[in-house]
Amino acid sequence: MDAKLGIFIHWGVYSVPAFHNEWYSRKMYLEASPDLTHHRETYGEHRDFGYKDFIPHFTMRDFDPREWAALFKRAGAQFVVPVAEHHDGFAMYETQRSRWNAAVMGPCRDVFGELTASVDQAWMVPGASSHRAEHWFFMDGGSRFDSDVRDPAYADFYGPAQREELTPHERFLEDWVLRTVELIDNYRPQVLWFDWWIEQPAFEPYVRMLGAYYYNNRAVEWGREVVINYKWEAFADGSAVYDIERGTMGGIRSSLWQNDTAISKTSWSWVDGHEYKSVDTLVAELADTVSKNGLLLLNVRPKPDGTIPDAEQRILDGLGDWLTRNGEAIYGTRPWRIAQEGPTQPVVGSFVDSDAPAYGAADVRFTSRHDVTGDYVYAILLAEPEDGIARVSALGAGSGLLDRGIREVSVLGGTAPVTWEQTTSGLHVMLPPRLPLAGGPVVKLFLKDVVVPARQDFLHS
Repeated sequence: MDAKLGIFIHWGVYSVPAFHNEWYSRKMYLEASPDLTHHRETYGEHRDFGYKDFIPHFTMRDFDPREWAALFKRAGAQFVVPVAEHHDGFAMYETQRSRWNAAVMGPCRDVFGELTASVDQAWMVPGASSHRAEHWFFMDGGSRFDSDVRDPAYADFYGPAQREELTPHERFLEDWVLRTVELIDNYRPQVLWFDWWIEQPAFEPYVRMLGAYYYNNRAVEWGREVVINYKWEAFADGSAVYDIERGTMGGIRSSLWQNDTAISKTSWSWVDGHEYKSVDTLVAELADTVSKNGLLLLNVRPKPDGTIPDAEQRILDGLGDWLTRNGEAIYGTRPWRIAQEGPTQPVVGSFVDSDAPAYGAADVRFTSRHDVTGDYVYAILLAEPEDGIARVSALGAGSGLLDRGIREVSVLGGTAPVTWEQTTSGLHVMLPPRLPLAGGPVVKLFLKDVVVPARQDFLHS
C-alpha cells in the first residue's frame, strides 16, 4: 500500500529471436502467422531449428545484477518482480523439476537467484512472477506439423502441448503447484505474481492449496508479509491484490489494486524498433494509478546479453528524477475524496495504454496523507501550465471537498514561498521557475486542524 512502484522484468529465450514479442515460442509454430514465416526464412525448417535451439544463444554474458538493482533503485522502485518462468517453459532459476533452466543451459547461471539477492541487498522487496500455467497449451501448434515439438526427446521442454480448450489434468496441475512451491521455498519472494489462465476452473483447488501454503505456512515461518497478485477472478476479492494489465480504473477502488504496464507500448520483451513511452506518460500513468488506490508495476526488457537498453535506462532515470522531487505525493499516500479532475478522460479497462490520451495542465490527480504533523492533499498536474499558474477547481472555496481551510500551500521541490489565491472557481498557485525535469508539478496543501469543541461540564445543584 505504501510502495506504489515496482519493476517487472521480462527476460528469457524469446529475447534471442527478438521478433514481434515474447510470444514467439508459440507463434513461431502457428501456421499462417508472420512469426512462422519469419522463422522459416531466417532459421530454416522447424524440425531442424526449433525454439530450443535459441537457448545456447541466450548467454546473459554481460549480466550484472548489482547494476540492475542500482538502476531500479534510482528509478524509485520499492519492489522488483522478475519473470521466473514464462509461457515457454524455460525456468530462469535453478530447479530440480526440469533440466530446461538457466542454471544449466544458456547462461549457466541462476540469474533469477543472483538478481533476487542483489535486490534484497539494495533494500528493495524481492518478488517473482510465474506464467507456467499457460504452458499446458502454449506449444501445441508445433504438434500439428513436422516440427521438433513432435520429437519425444524434447517432450519435457515443450510440455503437454495440448489444445487450449482441453482441461489440464492432475499431473500438470500438481507439477504447477510443486514448481511454484520450489520457487517460494528456495527464493522467498514476498510478491508472487500470476498471469492469466489460473482462473480456469481446474486450477481452483490447487490455487487455494498454494495460497494457503504461501500465506499460512511459509510467510508465518519467515515472519514476513507477503502478497499474491492475480488477474480476472483467480482469487477471491480481498485475499490477494487484483492486477490489471496495461490499464486503469475509472475511479477509486476500495481495495488495493495494481496496474502492470511497460516502458514499451508493444512487446514485454526485447525486440528491435520499439515505441517507448515518454517519462511524462509514465508519470501520468503512475499518478493516475496511485490516485485510484493502485500501484504501478513497470516492465523493462533486457537484451539476451544481459544488458538493459540505454533508452530504457534513461527513461527509468527520468522517472526517478521526478520521484526524487515529488515522491512525497506518491509514496505512502492514500486516495483523496476524488481521484481526478480535468477535461481529458483516460480510457478505462485492460490493454488500453497504447490509447493513452495527451494530458494538459488542467488534468489533475489527487492523493492525500495523514501523519503526526497534520493532513495534506496533493494535486499532481499531468502537464506544465504554459503561463506558470496551476489552477485546480476541486480545491476552490465552497467546493465542498475541503471541509476545513488551508494553512499553507507549497510546490514540491521548491524552497521559496509561493503566491496563491483560493476563490470559488478554484485554487490558483503561481508556480516557481520550471526545472529541467519531465513530468508535471505537484501542489501541496497543508490543511488547518479540525476544530474540536471544548468539553462542557454541567454541574447540577
